[in-house]
Amino acid sequence: MFAVALWVGAQEREYVEGADISWVTELESRGTTFCDKNGKELECTALMKELGLSAIRLRVWVNPKRGFNNKEDVLVKALRAKSLGMDLMIDFHYSDNWADPGKQYPPEAWKDHSYKQMRRDVYAHTVEVLTYLKINGIEPRWVQVGNETTNGLLWPTGQIDQNPEQYAGLIQSGCKGVKKVFPKAKTIVHLDNGFDHALYDYNLGVLKTNKVKYDLIGMSLYPLAAVEWHPTKVSSADDAIDKCVSNIKRLYDWLGKETIITEVGVKVNQPDEGYRLLKRTIELSRGATDGHCLGIFYWEPEAAQGYNGGYDMGAFERDSKGRNHPTRIMDAF
Repeated sequence: MFAVALWVGAQEREYVEGADISWVTELESRGTTFCDKNGKELECTALMKELGLSAIRLRVWVNPKRGFNNKEDVLVKALRAKSLGMDLMIDFHYSDNWADPGKQYPPEAWKDHSYKQMRRDVYAHTVEVLTYLKINGIEPRWVQVGNETTNGLLWPTGQIDQNPEQYAGLIQSGCKGVKKVFPKAKTIVHLDNGFDHALYDYNLGVLKTNKVKYDLIGMSLYPLAAVEWHPTKVSSADDAIDKCVSNIKRLYDWLGKETIITEVGVKVNQPDEGYRLLKRTIELSRGATDGHCLGIFYWEPEAAQGYNGGYDMGAFERDSKGRNHPTRIMDAF
């Protein structure tokens, strides 16, 4: 299935199924190829479309040491998606490397800058990357302003518990940069742990208080990992899914903003349980949120067990010829 339509009142609303495959060029540089379950070799983006996905998500780093995820690398991957008629989500990390709730380090070139200068940095970097994509024929449908900014971004300047107003200001600068280049693109504020209602109340409350203008809420949800990481907050993987779904409805009632689950993942070595949980997440987020969840993106499904130092929530496995091919998990789409 590609884009799935939801009926909300008298209006038809699309539910998007996609994947973040930002690792693909790095995997290719190491000799990895991809094939479907029948052994037919395909470029990874084309394989995602064959598996029923209609959108691709790509992360952006500022000055990565190895080049992967810089604007030029993003363009290579974005052009593949465009050639296949797939929608695109751009995910700004505002860092030279990974940014997530446990680390939000400024790029080396920005690290000594003041808050005022960092606001200019965020705006200028956003405009630069998106303009580069635009002049090369790429128009993203959605743009994330920060990646899992649960605890803020560009620490300590934009650390939310220390400098909530500065966190809000940095997010606003990114959103303004997006709209400068692509006025129709939907801006996303992305947090982790979609099941954690209090987390969303606090972080998005800071943005509301400071009148930040953004379009959509992005959530991460890793149901099996949630039980390991947050046993006091969720009792089971199914409980994490249920709480995420209720959070989507609750946040719409409070803020009037819809949600995209911009990251989801299950254990690659538990394909049957992973299939069940992913299918349940898709069905509930599509059918039990009053239409306020607009889609779901699997995070790096093309990765086999243990890639990049031990990642275990892809959805592919390696065959005897060294090719990565989908497990049953991907049948949930």
